[in-house]
Amino acid sequence: MNYRQISTSKVGRALLLFCLSMLFVTRLLSQSSTDSAFNSRPYIYQLGIEGRPGYIFRINPFLKGENMDGQPIKLLYSTHLKYSFQFQPTSYVNKIYRGVYQGIGLSHYNFGNSVEIGNPIALYLFQGATIAQFSPRLSLNYEWNFGLSAGWKPYDKESNPNNGMIGSKLNAYMNANFYLKQRLSTKFDLIAGGTLTHFSNGNTRFPNAGLNAVDAKVGLVYNLNGNDRKLSSLLSHTPLLINKFPKHISTDVVLFGSWRNKGLLFNDTPLASPDTYHVFGFNVNPMYNMNYNLRFGLSLDGVYDSSANVYTEDYIVSAGGANPGYTFYKPSIEKQLALGISARGEYVMPYFTVGLGIGTNVLHGGEDFKGLYQILALKIEVTRSSFIHIGYNLKDFKEPNYLMLGIGYRFGNRYPCFYR
Repeated sequence: MNYRQISTSKVGRALLLFCLSMLFVTRLLSQSSTDSAFNSRPYIYQLGIEGRPGYIFRINPFLKGENMDGQPIKLLYSTHLKYSFQFQPTSYVNKIYRGVYQGIGLSHYNFGNSVEIGNPIALYLFQGATIAQFSPRLSLNYEWNFGLSAGWKPYDKESNPNNGMIGSKLNAYMNANFYLKQRLSTKFDLIAGGTLTHFSNGNTRFPNAGLNAVDAKVGLVYNLNGNDRKLSSLLSHTPLLINKFPKHISTDVVLFGSWRNKGLLFNDTPLASPDTYHVFGFNVNPMYNMNYNLRFGLSLDGVYDSSANVYTEDYIVSAGGANPGYTFYKPSIEKQLALGISARGEYVMPYFTVGLGIGTNVLHGGEDFKGLYQILALKIEVTRSSFIHIGYNLKDFKEPNYLMLGIGYRFGNRYPCFYR
């Protein structure tokens, strides 16, 4: 394992924020809406079940065969139960956001090695929409899943020494999938497609090689109020006058914090610091809102990272003396501060916004802040202009930096909203 500049936040902190997100989605499922052009019930509620057989990318010795069975671990299977809501086909939201739906999912994974890996369970949020409508009954769709998984059998020097892949019982779960949906009746839809899956603990514990897989998925969706969908579909060709989007500039201000571990390479030896370090930061992000789905702009990014430029020194052990081990030293505070500028783009949907950024630190105090940084962020709407921010910062497209767990507020927001 290479611990060079490996660092992260505690996934446990993410769990609290994720639970708040779950509570928020539950509130959404039960709230009322004023956006229903023809129906008294604004949502179509759905139950889904999916099977996902998959192939694991073998990127570490444990998966390649250095395990208890002495065989490559290359196949997985997961079962998913999902509850979601979709806006009526006659609604403004459905027209603007192409059949968007969102909800909560629960899945069970089997990797064929329950003794050394476990059979984890994942709880996640998901959202999807239509990419292309080929006919009234057949469409191409996308969906993302984001959540947490538990029940892993992590590495242990004594009881589980072969598993150099996963070091914690709790891991993040991320998935992106594309699939075809065939309407079978007013009540049932058949879905089939492919997915990409990633599990990781964010380097909160070593080892953290992570697990990546490509899956096929086949499933059935049951529409709880299918008769409403039938009536709404008959009326869906009725024109809706959608207002022209008011192009404008808004500014997001985000405050975030996290905790992280630190590792570095010293004299060609990977060393992990036993300490936990704090990270605090802010983003001031003016964005040009181009249409209902896209906004882009620049961001001023400030960060205090107490692990930045941490270093260690060699030591001498006297004959017969005790080994004191390596000590990690913090530099002066100016070497732990940075101010950067990043280009940002965001994909906007009801309740959720997914953002990407790439930037560089223009003012900083040392080697750890050099190069490029990348940001992947999910913003979860709380009120019209406030949101929960869950993000991840990466260095030079490969080195994990830290989680960005925080809150934000949007100033100058003129975004039309039909679904509240």
